[in-house]
Amino acid sequence: MSHEEKVRNRINELYQKKQNEGLTAEEEAERKSLHKEFIANFRAGFRQQLDGLKIVDKDGNDVTPEKAKRIQKEKGLR
Repeated sequence: MSHEEKVRNRINELYQKKQNEGLTAEEEAERKSLHKEFIANFRAGFRQQLDGLKIVDKDGNDVTPEKAKRIQKEKGLR
């Protein structure tokens, strides 16, 4: 099981406990910390997908914005 899956599972466990019986202060702090970590990982993955995106018009011409091309070139993706 990957670290991301463990984080997601623990967030879900804490959510269920919060719904059923409530959380202690420590558990609430853990939930917030895990949530921040989850969001940061999601954003990083989404940014990686966007950075690798190539936009092509219906005629097959590359119409990727120059800013995106520059970022891709800096990161060695193009």
